[in-house]
Amino acid sequence: MLNGKSILVVVPARGGSKGVKLKNIRKINGVPLVALVGHVVRQLPYVDRAVVSTDHPEIAEIAEKSGLDVPFMRPEQLSGDVVADGHVLHHALMECEKVYNRKFDIIIMLQPTSPFRKPFHVTETVEKLIKGRYDAVWTVSETDSKAHPLKQLVIRNDILDFYDPAGAKIIARQQLTPVYHKNGVAYVMTRDCILNKEIKGGRTSFVVIEELMVNIDTEFDFKLAEFILQQNGDSNKLART
Repeated sequence: MLNGKSILVVVPARGGSKGVKLKNIRKINGVPLVALVGHVVRQLPYVDRAVVSTDHPEIAEIAEKSGLDVPFMRPEQLSGDVVADGHVLHHALMECEKVYNRKFDIIIMLQPTSPFRKPFHVTETVEKLIKGRYDAVWTVSETDSKAHPLKQLVIRNDILDFYDPAGAKIIARQQLTPVYHKNGVAYVMTRDCILNKEIKGGRTSFVVIEELMVNIDTEFDFKLAEFILQQNGDSNKLART
């Protein structure tokens, strides 16, 4: 508990990922992604329960060995490619409240695909939600100006055009208002938010992470993560996290 709030961590880790087969148990520096989450959670003393929501027995086995609970298996209807996180978390919350016979006030979603997460990233996010009385708090990273929406282009009927007409007026990056993207490090929501099957409530705030984060979806992302670890000399540190 933290400030009298009971806290549940949910790690969504289905087995049917398309870009990289069973990516949630692929290894970074010899450690499966889902196990890295377990290592981080062990350093969060205020977490009351930490569970994995998965439909795959091998993911479940590896998760349990890392210290995460698997009190249920995710049903098939929640294991597809286009199932919203809010529905997965709602199912996990309801199952956990039945299994553990208690109510959880705060739900933390930790996706295995963000292997550079550190315990203090999660703690800062939880504390901001509690202190600010927000419905949700997400971690984000600033988007490189080259990928800014006003610099994006679309192709229609063999004609190249700006995604947003306002992009035609952009000459220098100093004209751009910074934009941010989800980095998958931590999503923290109130129980009421999850009961509505939403991860973004009416009052959602943020924690900006300055460090370089990799959110893994492809084989290239795995190679990028390994490269960053080698360049920073963090490989041994990551394995012990």
